[in-house]
Amino acid sequence: MRADRLVSLVLLLRQHGRLSAVTLARELEVSTRTVLRDIEALSAAGVPVYAERGRHGGFALLPGFRTELTGLNHDEALALLIAGSRRGAQAFGLGSALASAMLKVVDALPDSYRDTAAGAAERLLIDPETDLLSRRLVAEEVPDTVVAEVRRAVLAGHKLRIHYAAVDQTPKWRTVDPIGLVTVRDQGYLLATRSGADRTYRLSRVLAAEELAEPAQRPARVDLDRAWQERSTRFRTGGDQVAVLVRVNPARREDLLGTALAVRAEEVDADGWLRLEVTFQDPRHAEWALWQLSTNAEALAPQWLRTSLRNRAAAVVTRYEVSS
Repeated sequence: MRADRLVSLVLLLRQHGRLSAVTLARELEVSTRTVLRDIEALSAAGVPVYAERGRHGGFALLPGFRTELTGLNHDEALALLIAGSRRGAQAFGLGSALASAMLKVVDALPDSYRDTAAGAAERLLIDPETDLLSRRLVAEEVPDTVVAEVRRAVLAGHKLRIHYAAVDQTPKWRTVDPIGLVTVRDQGYLLATRSGADRTYRLSRVLAAEELAEPAQRPARVDLDRAWQERSTRFRTGGDQVAVLVRVNPARREDLLGTALAVRAEEVDADGWLRLEVTFQDPRHAEWALWQLSTNAEALAPQWLRTSLRNRAAAVVTRYEVSS
């Protein structure tokens, strides 16, 4: 781990020139004391790094110094394969590996291309933390030790023990055969089988994990996209789901679809509004989703939903009536 950090430190100095100990510590996610020890280790190894004192001082390399890179390690190569955006790498616990890998990639570019690449990177932003309405997109927090153990079992094809906290249940240990990892909207999932039955586990609910030496019982190859689609379909069609016929203002169509599980039919009414048949997880979900749309939507069926929404609206009117 320290060897990778030392390489990253050298690459940071090559790309940015002079950097302070505080800046290096922030980039490497270590303390300033650790940075100073690493600088001493580099000097002892013959790397020409020197300190400049003063207000604008810091550490720098002698001009013309080049590193002999040893190539990408396993996690760095994996991070580049799955990290179309940095969020994908973060979801699988590969954020630091991605940062280190990108440093090596930039350093490997010819001098004439390096500045161009750096300039292009400054003009591209993928998946910012907030949208145009300043709504913060919060990624689920999964301990690195947990996701690393899960990832190792998935890639090695070994059985996995997980301490899993299912909704409204006491956490239990389970032994599963891992198939693959999926990230959707910053939420990570483990696809696995247990006693031959398909199972999907949310990574944020895995409290602890242990890779076992026993080989997992799973096919040699898997179409992960197809497996995810099949499980998604089963989820949408199971449980106490309800079908709702609704009219909605076209301007709020995406808001409706963002809360519904599925759309079964859609057509345009004579007044330009859309008439859709959608499904929700349960009655409470349906009432909540339609209430969010206010007068921009009208539930046409079932009747119990129309009654529930009318009663809720009447209660709000009563609450805000002007007292005499």
